[in-house]
Amino acid sequence: MDFLPIFLNVKNRGCLVVGGGSVAARKVSLLLKAGANVHVVSPTLNQELTALLQQNTLLHYAQVFSPKHLENCTLVIAATDDPEVNRKVSESAKARNIPVNVVDNPELCTFIMPAIVDRSPLVIAISSGGQSPVLTRILRARLEALIPNAYARLAFYAAEFRQQVKHHFLHQKNRRIFWEKALQGKFSEMVLAGKDKTAQVYLQQLLENEKDDVPKGEVYLVGAGPGNPDLLTFRAMQLMQQADVVVYDRLVSPEILDMVRRDATRIYAGKERSRHTLSQESINQLLVRLTKEGKRVLRLKGGDPFIFGRGGEEIETLTKYQIPFQVVPGITAASGVAAYAGIPLTHRDYAQSCIFVTGHLRNNTIDLDWVSLARPNQTIVIYMGLLGLPVLCKQLIAHGLPSVTPAAIIQHGTTQTQKIVTGSLETLPDHTVAARLVAPTLIIVGDVVRLHKKLAWFESN
Repeated sequence: MDFLPIFLNVKNRGCLVVGGGSVAARKVSLLLKAGANVHVVSPTLNQELTALLQQNTLLHYAQVFSPKHLENCTLVIAATDDPEVNRKVSESAKARNIPVNVVDNPELCTFIMPAIVDRSPLVIAISSGGQSPVLTRILRARLEALIPNAYARLAFYAAEFRQQVKHHFLHQKNRRIFWEKALQGKFSEMVLAGKDKTAQVYLQQLLENEKDDVPKGEVYLVGAGPGNPDLLTFRAMQLMQQADVVVYDRLVSPEILDMVRRDATRIYAGKERSRHTLSQESINQLLVRLTKEGKRVLRLKGGDPFIFGRGGEEIETLTKYQIPFQVVPGITAASGVAAYAGIPLTHRDYAQSCIFVTGHLRNNTIDLDWVSLARPNQTIVIYMGLLGLPVLCKQLIAHGLPSVTPAAIIQHGTTQTQKIVTGSLETLPDHTVAARLVAPTLIIVGDVVRLHKKLAWFESN
């Protein structure tokens, strides 16, 4: 993050704009809309600024910029077509610790003017840090289309009821739950449909019917998918914004974790080979304790929680203690990673079945049903098999699969660091060492791997 996004109160405060053209006029209009006392420094003014001056909405200094113009300024914007003047404005403002923006020159700025979606009092600001103004405009246009103007009224009515809700609920968590219910339910729908009076009556009734009981805990067991945030489900996103605490695994990517509610407590419960932050039993009891404290707990797991995620064990414990929970499936690594690698797990000409196994290495051995795995016309997907890859390949060959059977190992599948190594059961272990792959990886064995080069569609950096 190159710039800290903030909203600055400039009401009745002096703000300086240096420049008298169309760009300066746009900045002046924005500042006036925010209630600022705007001063403009420029030898001349264009027609739009002249009209504003005649309406007594701004002060004009028909002069060349001087540092004296910065006195009593809250912020300054340089919007001239003279690079030297813009630089002088920037240096003078920085010397006085006054926030400064130089239009289209991020290097001279201490703050950036974002693209804005205005549904006051709801305001959305979008910025690329000055790197791609066109992209921010495109995103703004999309948000303008997605967010109706009625959201302004929705925010207004929420503000009107805020104190009433605050007095009704002593528990802060219950206030948040009430607003989540109201703003994602019928009240919101009524306002967006233009039924404002009906909506206000409904909100009042909803508030009166809500009790301020001690908050009750709940667990959301959510699959985070194979790593790419774009593959999260809508339900997962919704619950990630509601949770008070998130207990997450090692395979949950930082990009996905960033999408959890900002003020939620984060607890790492990852497991790596020979190093477990928390034992499984400790995790189970942690979920119980947190929910008994009245917290909504997001148990966030890579992939799908019911496929080698031990989610079943966790909800067994929750059931034992009569703790409510929800389960949200995620895209498991097998389907997600295979799809991004261009390897279909089944194919009429190559494989009519697919089997998922784990490749945990214990005392240099892996306890699997090798006879069942070595059947023809079958795809084998192996989770957590990087360290045991030589043993896996050796055993599959020993139990009947030809040594030339195609095989692939994919590192960080579905993400921008995805890396695919292909070979055969005989050659893949050496290829993997040469490629210096690191976990997490997924191994796919079977004739479907032959389709990788033909069907590969996702190119990572």
